[in-house]
Amino acid sequence: MKPRHAAPLNALRAFEAAARCLSFQAAAAQLFVTPAAVSHQVKHLEAYLGLKLFHRGHRSVELTAEGATLAASLGEVFGQLDLALDRAMAPTVADLRVSTVESFAAKWLAPRLHRFHRDHPELRLRIETGNERSDFVRDGTDVAIRYGPGGYSGVDAERFLEAPVFPVCAPTLRADAAHPLAKPDDLRHHTLLHDESALGRVGVPDWPAWLQASAAKRVDANRGPVFASIYLAQEAAVAGHGVALGVAPLVEDDLQRGRLIRPYALALPNAYAFWIVRRAGAERHPSVDAFCSWLRKEASEPMTATHARRE
Repeated sequence: MKPRHAAPLNALRAFEAAARCLSFQAAAAQLFVTPAAVSHQVKHLEAYLGLKLFHRGHRSVELTAEGATLAASLGEVFGQLDLALDRAMAPTVADLRVSTVESFAAKWLAPRLHRFHRDHPELRLRIETGNERSDFVRDGTDVAIRYGPGGYSGVDAERFLEAPVFPVCAPTLRADAAHPLAKPDDLRHHTLLHDESALGRVGVPDWPAWLQASAAKRVDANRGPVFASIYLAQEAAVAGHGVALGVAPLVEDDLQRGRLIRPYALALPNAYAFWIVRRAGAERHPSVDAFCSWLRKEASEPMTATHARRE
């Protein structure tokens, strides 16, 4: 068996922090040492390896090609070490870090989570939201749920929820005697609510696409406010401020509760879907497997009025 390197671990930790921050000062703040100590440890590592790891400027540092290669490997190694220590320090309650988009967390995940906690009281979920790509090693993310077209590189991705799109509004809008929503052309009397998730994304239905498919003739497809997220547009619809294009999994609970209705049956297929994303080649972990299995089960069982209430 090949003996392990007698590597200078403190120097490796200092280098990894400096490479991640591209700053000796910022790395020093993270490690609770001085910038001079970080610089000394990096020089020690460079001497040990016989390689130059940084190009040093007057007020900046930049990784060399060799430094960038080493930094990528060390980031993964230290990320796995941090994850292993987290799990070792909390043997009775396992934290499971789940990253997803705000709309999915609020509209699909939150109404169902009580059932996961009921079935897995030993697991504690930490739900984090954001649209950026998950870093499974540095952020310690166990599972990511993403809304997109697929084709994700460097990860294991599983398509688990389709996302057809159709108009939704508050019940009071359809009951408006002056301007009922009987046919698609009636939308000209109402505010159209847009969200940025559909703008410029091939295959994601927007108002122009839906109105064309419905043969509406007299509706200005570009009229109305644009929201930064699907969640905000759908909340505006719940409040009665107009008609939004609902993404099926994200409006299911509101439809069951009667907060939203579908004034028209026409639904357009969506090139985007919801995906379960895990780190490529990661060793399977029972808690992660349990959560992914629960997601699949929930996806296969449409929410009923009973499901919509807390069991």
